[in-house]
Amino acid sequence: MNIIELDDENTALAFDTMRELRPHLTSAEDFVAAVRVQRKEGYRLVASLDARGAVAAVAGFRPLTNLYAGSHLYIDDLTTLSSARRQGHAGALLRWVDEEARRLGCAGVHLDSGTHRHDAHRLYLGSGYVIPAFHFSKVVD
Repeated sequence: MNIIELDDENTALAFDTMRELRPHLTSAEDFVAAVRVQRKEGYRLVASLDARGAVAAVAGFRPLTNLYAGSHLYIDDLTTLSSARRQGHAGALLRWVDEEARRLGCAGVHLDSGTHRHDAHRLYLGSGYVIPAFHFSKVVD
């Protein structure tokens, strides 16, 4: 298992993997364009590669600072190809993000997870995450 950070030139390699979490993504080109916009806000992508060198799992994260958590890394996206699950890829990415948070002097790592993603919740809880709050959202017209 090899963890690499994806840059603008190889972002498209993560498209198929990211679609497992974000099925609304319609094309690799649209995905790369969206990541370019997010990169202007500090978004970064790291990938766990399988033995063939293909992207098996990907994490997208950004540095944030706010009053409740101080300086932290926020994981926007974390997903593994269904064919590569339970092989340690997501756990390896979480450990990589933890180390990056330490390197950057962050107080911690935060993420939100869909209520139906029970396997992911087990991974997060087993990796030392806690559930300190509920996340609420509202669509405005």
